[in-house]
Amino acid sequence: MNVIETKKLTKYYGKSRGIIEVDINVEDGEIYGFIGPNGAGKSTTIRVLLSLIYATSGTATIFGKDVVKFGPEIKKEIGYLPGEVFYYDTMRVKDLLNYSASFYKKDCSKRIKELAGIMSLELDKRIDDLSYGNKKKVGIVLGLLHEPKLIILDEPTGGLDPLMQQTFFNLVREENKKGATVFLSSHILSEVQRLCDKVAIIKEGKIVKIEKMSDLAQSNYSKIKVESKAAIPEGYFDMAGVSGLKTENHSTTFMFKGDINSVTKKIAALDLVSLFVEEPDLEDIFLHYYQ
Repeated sequence: MNVIETKKLTKYYGKSRGIIEVDINVEDGEIYGFIGPNGAGKSTTIRVLLSLIYATSGTATIFGKDVVKFGPEIKKEIGYLPGEVFYYDTMRVKDLLNYSASFYKKDCSKRIKELAGIMSLELDKRIDDLSYGNKKKVGIVLGLLHEPKLIILDEPTGGLDPLMQQTFFNLVREENKKGATVFLSSHILSEVQRLCDKVAIIKEGKIVKIEKMSDLAQSNYSKIKVESKAAIPEGYFDMAGVSGLKTENHSTTFMFKGDINSVTKKIAALDLVSLFVEEPDLEDIFLHYYQ
């Protein structure tokens, strides 16, 4: 079953582009990565899914139900962490968490203490006294305290130090193992690569690639770095299949897709110092689609 499904989902802000005909399908139990630079349409997509804003056209369903018509019902099973977090500054952390928990018909007190312990969050402090990183921890606990079936994370690690980022992603993995589906919007590509089962790349409001992470990593692209004794002539590797070409004196790096024999013949004609051929990582692939 698809937990999230959109068909030709489009949002315009007046004449300005938000997203254009976005089609995504997030299966039950997946950790789904949604990547793109600022302004690509990631947050717009999430806000439409949460019916915080309404689509111009197209459809979106969560748990098989229309996100607008069944919005209040759907949201009971969703945990959401926005990119920017704002709360009642004068409230204590535990009071804010208990207030949020009161909207769910279940006792979340044990869960709140458990999550606060994992995230090293001080429950007795006032919101106004917290650093930005600690406010982000509050958002994480708020998003998970009711044990949601779907977790939507929009740039979740901003403000967290590297150690706490790792703690957070370990927590996400554990929630996923317990059955939660995760939709993760992020620009931290190394984390997406390690965490996600599938990834969608969005560019200027349109999806340009959707692929299983295993297939994307094992695509027939190769990342090649050549270092020669003599300077490599300008335009030497201008040929079909070469992209992302960067040449500095004796060293050249590029992505290659196609018949590997055609490029190895060119490489063999050089007086080499070194040659590296490896699978590209997600960042290389991401940059390739944006060039």
